[in-house]
Amino acid sequence: MSDYKDAIKRFLRRRGFELRRWPALMSPEAQLARALAHFEIDLVLDVGANEGQYASGLRERGYRGRMVSFEPLSAAHAALLRASGNDPSWQVAPRMALGASDGEIEIHVAGNLLSSSALPMLPAHRDAAPGSGYVGLERARLARLDAAGAGYLKDARHVLLKIDTQGYEDRVLLGAEGILGRVTMIQTELSLAPLYEGQLLFDEMRRRLEDLEFTLHALLPGFWDARTGRTLQVDGVFLRRAN
Repeated sequence: MSDYKDAIKRFLRRRGFELRRWPALMSPEAQLARALAHFEIDLVLDVGANEGQYASGLRERGYRGRMVSFEPLSAAHAALLRASGNDPSWQVAPRMALGASDGEIEIHVAGNLLSSSALPMLPAHRDAAPGSGYVGLERARLARLDAAGAGYLKDARHVLLKIDTQGYEDRVLLGAEGILGRVTMIQTELSLAPLYEGQLLFDEMRRRLEDLEFTLHALLPGFWDARTGRTLQVDGVFLRRAN
């Protein structure tokens, strides 16, 4: 049996794959699920939902509370509606971008959709993720989360605000100040290198969140450059200091 397993491993390695036992209980996904359970999160505000990958992942890992997803791009928003269609506890907000003010905004559409942003993309991002370059522009309504999201907070006791807006996270926070007192936990992308023009980097975002009374609770692995092994983004999970 051992020889058979070794042969399979060699076969896979020649094709660029590695077969190994995955310690599921120690995975980043399990770590996040444990945090949500421990702090009794009962509402997730999913900002920058794309096609619903994050929310679907939470469901796969056992989260059964309410979720509200926000997405500005029309194609991703349509896919998000399809993904949430059979889940009565998963709401999709009307198509909009979230930021520090109300109005309209132009979104740069990336070839992979996931890297789309209101900010210009820098070469370091395109070089690390071929296929992520911008392929078009799309206009969307721009709103503050403390206005657009307030109605979803009814009956929520412990709220997780997740922000994945490709360099625009600080603007989302500015527009959420009116509801941050209801938020227990924030999960946001943190960039270790400039990937979008005008974005705040790791230390600046950490200080911004500390000023808002949130303390870094966990770091989860994110985007890295496969050519060099350099980590470019991680997800930071921040907890309100009173907890």
